[in-house]
Amino acid sequence: MRDRLLAAEKVKAIDWHDGALHLLDQRVLPSRESWVTCSTVDEVAAAIRSMVVRGAAAIGISAAYGLVLAARERIAEGGDWQAAWEEDYALLADTRPTASNLFWALKRMRDRLDRLKKHADPLMMLEAEAIAIHESDREANLTMAQLGVELIRKHQGNAQAILTHGNAGALATGGVGTALGVIRAAFLEGMVAQVYANETRPWLQGSRLTAWELAGEGVPVTVNADSAGAHILKTKGVTWVIVGADCIAANGDVISKIGTYQLAVCAMHHGVRFMVVAPSSSLDLMMATGDDVALEERDAGELLEVAGQRFTADVEAYNPVFDVTPADLIDVIVTEKGIVERPDTAKLAQLMCRRRLH
Repeated sequence: MRDRLLAAEKVKAIDWHDGALHLLDQRVLPSRESWVTCSTVDEVAAAIRSMVVRGAAAIGISAAYGLVLAARERIAEGGDWQAAWEEDYALLADTRPTASNLFWALKRMRDRLDRLKKHADPLMMLEAEAIAIHESDREANLTMAQLGVELIRKHQGNAQAILTHGNAGALATGGVGTALGVIRAAFLEGMVAQVYANETRPWLQGSRLTAWELAGEGVPVTVNADSAGAHILKTKGVTWVIVGADCIAANGDVISKIGTYQLAVCAMHHGVRFMVVAPSSSLDLMMATGDDVALEERDAGELLEVAGQRFTADVEAYNPVFDVTPADLIDVIVTEKGIVERPDTAKLAQLMCRRRLH
């Protein structure tokens, strides 16, 4: 399965070469494929804020490379470069406050710097750590894809319909994706007849990004309005809803793209199994429940305008980016460390004590 997934892989969102971070601009897909080059930490922070790069894992990877660029700048300036580097750390931490992977990756980079011996080359060590974070996510994606396929086969192995929301694919990670990694693998195993992709307002990650990724690999995908989700669950024979996550609380509450919560409610009503696929770096054991997270809100213009042109009445808009899906609505969480069915605090704590699966 691993080799087949890698052979089918066509999309890469993050590339590090020639001392710079190169990001596939997700604001303009699928109309054109354009790359943004970031040579400074300020440029990386701006790219994360403006959604050039998005998806929890991809944000964390990009921030790790951003700290490499920051170290290069600060060392060149001389003086107490590590104190100045901490300012860059704070800059990146402030870009997307809900993405657990962002803080996990930043902390891992800081810990690596703290472990440096006096004679070591800090820039070389930090770059190696950022590359390791990137490669680790790629491997985690492959492991999660295999575990997710085994679950689908266990519960219903024949070709079936799947519904997904947002974009948790190659564009959101360093590899084949989390939710879409599972869907890709299940398709290769002949277990997917149709994928329904919620358009995912207001950034249209489903219709612009997920549909583009899947169609490019020959996976049968149909785009639908978010408001059609319940109707599709009722009438189209969907057996699984599969989504990613930006953060998972210690009790199993899932913070994910706005609209995930209502989809989980509808899935439970219709007896459709609900799978969340995310790396263990998305799990925050210090966050007791999803109610403890500060949910990001973005500019109202994302709802009120299209291509800079206002199309609504002269009113205010409420534009939360994420919502919280309670653990009791989730059938299973898939990570690279293993599978947790009917997640709760004890099961997730036990999961985090496991070694990573290979």
